[in-house]
Amino acid sequence: MANEASKLDVRVLQQPHLPIFSRVYRGAVIYALQILGAPVNWFQDWAYPPEIPPNYVKTYPCRPSLPIRVFFPKSYDPETSKAPLPTIFTIHGGGFCLGRINDDDAWNAHFANMHNVLVVALNYRKAPSYPFPTATYDLEALILASFDDDNLPIDKTRIAIGGFSAGGSLTLSVCQLPSIREKVRPSAAVPIYAVVDKTIPSEVKVKTRYYKPGLGPGIRSAPVDFLANLSPLFLWSYIEPGSNIADPLLSPYFAPRNTLPPHIFFIGTELDQLAHETWSMASKLAGRPEPSLTDIVGQEKLGPGEGELILDDERFAFEHVEDEGRSSVRWLLIPNQVHGFDHLPPRWLGQEGLEDAKLKEAAYQKIIGEWLLGFVWK
Repeated sequence: MANEASKLDVRVLQQPHLPIFSRVYRGAVIYALQILGAPVNWFQDWAYPPEIPPNYVKTYPCRPSLPIRVFFPKSYDPETSKAPLPTIFTIHGGGFCLGRINDDDAWNAHFANMHNVLVVALNYRKAPSYPFPTATYDLEALILASFDDDNLPIDKTRIAIGGFSAGGSLTLSVCQLPSIREKVRPSAAVPIYAVVDKTIPSEVKVKTRYYKPGLGPGIRSAPVDFLANLSPLFLWSYIEPGSNIADPLLSPYFAPRNTLPPHIFFIGTELDQLAHETWSMASKLAGRPEPSLTDIVGQEKLGPGEGELILDDERFAFEHVEDEGRSSVRWLLIPNQVHGFDHLPPRWLGQEGLEDAKLKEAAYQKIIGEWLLGFVWK
């Protein structure tokens, strides 16, 4: 009860009404980032095409401005085979305001090839022009259209939905919709360094993680969480003033267990102000004691070695299985890495941090795929 009370003391349950000049300033910053990012994105697409491009890009009449990207494993020839494939839908991040469907191309292609599954990357419109709940319903429409597309070899008995950061939040949001629960029936959700509880202010969240200056050059050793200043801008743009922030579609932490997929695998990153809320949600759903806001996520010491995960410490990894394996919750905390570590520009991480990120990305992708294929979909 003390843990619950400590969180109630800090929660903001309604999106505040800001002074007009603050609203104009925050909106101008986000629109500027969107406008300035467009030519940069165009140049990157031209100069650095994806290492492994999608097999094809397609649109549906329900959302003609939102193409999806489809990745087949190398072992599968869509021209000659129509055998259904286990399928994971992925949702990109970007604070509900930025980011593109292309951002996950490398991750999606590698995952498809590593586990011989179909990966369908989804798209959605961005705030501030399209605030909550637009993105959730864009994703619903695209999932349903893909599910009904006979040209996609989706195994309709083996479906998962996963996403990164804001995409992780949207994963748990769209999975609650009746149409997705009753028709698509995803077996699993995989939220990766997701924002799941927007009622806890950023100034509180930054105190729930360790800071490790000893990690050397790069963003991992920074004394300030790089989301600290960005998160308020993103959330103001996404959430209309006066909204109930504890709405489960906004803050999936508050979603009843029976509205979520039976199997959920939470991935967090140790050097991330969002890790604690994910740890809390995983613990709550697993029936474990929830950490209080004074329980710092991860560990203060630097270890382990480069590329290593910690699987024998329940602060970093646990699994809870119920109903003879018909439902489960897993938690995996990636040590010594920051939010979005497998999507950040290499120069942000430094050489040592980049090598560590590559190894840990491959390691957690392997664990997720083995969990899906060997446990959830067996």
